[in-house]
Amino acid sequence: MNFPFYIAKRYAISFSKNSAINIITFIASFGIIAGTMALFVVLSVFSGLRDFSLSFTNATDPDYKLEPTKGKLITLSEDQLQKINSNSSIASYSKIVEERVMFSFNDKEQVAYLKGVDENFINVSNLNEHLYVGNWLTPKSSDVVVGAEISRKLGLGLFSYTSPLKVYAPKAGKGLIEDENDAFLIANLNTVGIYNINEDVDNKYVYCELALAQQLLQLKKNQVSSIELKTKPETEENTFRSELQSIFGNNILIKNKIQLNDALYKMLNTENIATYLIFTLVLIIALFNLIGALIMMIIEKKTNLKTLLNLGTSISNIRKIFLFQGLLLTFIGGIIGIALGALLVFLQQKFELLMITSTLAYPTKFEFENLLIVAVTILLLGYLASFLASRSVTKKLLE
Repeated sequence: MNFPFYIAKRYAISFSKNSAINIITFIASFGIIAGTMALFVVLSVFSGLRDFSLSFTNATDPDYKLEPTKGKLITLSEDQLQKINSNSSIASYSKIVEERVMFSFNDKEQVAYLKGVDENFINVSNLNEHLYVGNWLTPKSSDVVVGAEISRKLGLGLFSYTSPLKVYAPKAGKGLIEDENDAFLIANLNTVGIYNINEDVDNKYVYCELALAQQLLQLKKNQVSSIELKTKPETEENTFRSELQSIFGNNILIKNKIQLNDALYKMLNTENIATYLIFTLVLIIALFNLIGALIMMIIEKKTNLKTLLNLGTSISNIRKIFLFQGLLLTFIGGIIGIALGALLVFLQQKFELLMITSTLAYPTKFEFENLLIVAVTILLLGYLASFLASRSVTKKLLE
């Protein structure tokens, strides 16, 4: 067995005759355990919050979205459609027409996006699973599904045949406008469903049939605003992007889920990094106690260390004794801290100990990546603290 490690292990598991050193060592060990547990729990909570936040966007966002690089429309050819249909990586796709319009109901008005979707949309998005009341769209109809916030602001219910929801879509053209019929295409819509995801989404979109949206916006059947794609699980992104570029050339912009929610992902990652750095600072402060405990141990064992030096043990090996002792204390404290943190995360998932609201528990997620981050962080900081403390062993001190 390595001699410095053997001595370090004996020092780590035995109590000192000086009660003050025992107390400081206990405080240092407790600080390591508490700091490690706190860091792991907080990272697990942020993983849960990230998934919880992204679950709202995943309800409406496709795996990939194709948008025009110039203008607002993509004009699809039969050849392009055939190539999309024959692509083995695509599980389903939906043609989309989207435009900002005005809705009116009982003298109340609301500006929102009219989003025309085809019959494949529910295979690309699971929005139909988030219907609060009502049903999804019926093909070849003037049915619409609105967000809960839009419904609330307009005072809109379902199946209002006597007082239908009106949509005002701007007409393209020039010249003086003397009547609203010259400026807008107006249509009566039948509200058949209300979806509820989150406030932003619920206040943004009104869904209708693709043909109805094309008619209101005076578009041709092969003109769409975007194409939303759902891919098969084994799809390799770079290869798939190359396949799409070969179909559409440079006329489209390809966005994945992260790019569709770039601001949200940046915010979540920034918050995660900031929290990690804050709790790492707490760990650093806790490890100052470890440095103090090791230095006091060096002073107490000065006589024994002098004997080892006289027996031929080098200064570097004596330093290694306290380096290993500090690493042992850090390793044991880290293992206990991670175990307690994992237990707390499990209990929260199982029994919902802490609640955000009366029905919503704090979301947590156990991830191996978080465990690895915490383990590497505590070991690196523990090594640094032990190294600094061990440098106080000098020949001058022992002589």
